[in-house]
Amino acid sequence: MPSRRRALLSLAVLIGLALLSLLVALAAGSLPVSAADVLCALSGNKGGMAVEVINGLRLPRALAAFACGGLLALAGTLMQVLLRNPLADPYVLGISGGAAVGALSAVLAGLTLALMNLAAFAGALAAMLLVFGLAHGDSSWTRSRLLLTGVIVAAGCGAVVALILSIAPEEGLRGMLFWLMGDLGHAISPWPALAVLALGLVVTLPFARELNLLSRGDTLAQALGVSVTHVKRGIYVLASLLTAVAVTTAGSIGFIGLVVPHLVRLAMIRLGWGNDQRLLLPASVLFGGSLLVLADTLARTVIAPQQLPVGVLTALLGVPVFLFLLGRQPHEQR
Repeated sequence: MPSRRRALLSLAVLIGLALLSLLVALAAGSLPVSAADVLCALSGNKGGMAVEVINGLRLPRALAAFACGGLLALAGTLMQVLLRNPLADPYVLGISGGAAVGALSAVLAGLTLALMNLAAFAGALAAMLLVFGLAHGDSSWTRSRLLLTGVIVAAGCGAVVALILSIAPEEGLRGMLFWLMGDLGHAISPWPALAVLALGLVVTLPFARELNLLSRGDTLAQALGVSVTHVKRGIYVLASLLTAVAVTTAGSIGFIGLVVPHLVRLAMIRLGWGNDQRLLLPASVLFGGSLLVLADTLARTVIAPQQLPVGVLTALLGVPVFLFLLGRQPHEQR
C-alpha cells in the first residue's frame, strides 16, 4: 500500500478513535443512557431526561475535553519543533502559571465564571509577553534563553499562586485546587476552543515543510530558504495562544502536550513515515483530543457521583510514560 494511502488510513483510524471516545463519554455516567438515547440526542430530537443530560451536560463537556486535548497536543508538537526537544512541554514557558494567577485572582475577588475565564486568558497572555520580552533581550533569541526565562517566570507564577491559596477563604479553596489540577466540569462552551483548534490547524498545516526543515536545525532550514526567526516567533506565539485557550477552558492539565506528540512521532517512525509534520500535526490533535475525552470520562465515573480532577488522571498516566520515554532517550541519541 502506498505511503500516502497508509497515512490516510492512519488518520481515518484516529478519526474513528475520536468518534468512539466521544460516544463513550456520552454513554458513560451515573445516569444510565442507552444507544437509542445517544442517537436521539445527536439527531436533535427531544426525549426524556437522558437526552437532556446528554445535550446539556455530557456533549458540551466531551467536546470541550476533545478541544483542550487537541490544543495541548498541537501546542506540544509546535514546542518540540521550536526547542528541537522531543520531551518539550507547552507549559514549560510559564503560560499555565500566568493563567493560574489570573484565574485564582478572579476567584479571590469574587468575580463570575466568565470573568474568571477572561482573567485566566489575560494572565496567560501576560506571561507569554513577559517571557518573550525577557528572552528576546538584545535581539539574541536562543532556545536555552527562552527555556530558562520560561522556567523562571513559571517559578514566579507558582509563588504567586501559593500566596493566593494561603490568603484565600476556606470555602473557595476546593474550587481553586480543582482548577489547578484541571477540571472540565465548569467549561461554559466548547465552541471557542474548537474554533481556535481548527484555526490552529489551518494556520500550521501550510507551513509543514518549514516545520520539517526547522526540526532538522536552523542552519539547514535557513540554507533552504526558511525565514527561521519569523517562523520561530510565529510558533512561539501560536503555541502560547493554544495553551492559553486550553488552560482557560479546563484549567491546568499536564502531560497531554508532552506525551502525545512524542508517542505519535514514535509510531510514525516505526511505520516508516519519519517526522513529517503534515501527518504529525493532525494525528497529534486527534489522539490528544481522544485521550483527554477518555481521561475525563474516567475522572467523572470511576468514583461516581464524586468527580476527580482530570489533571490527576493525566498525570498518573503521563508520569510513567514520561519516565519510560526519558529512559529511552539516551539509547536513541547513541
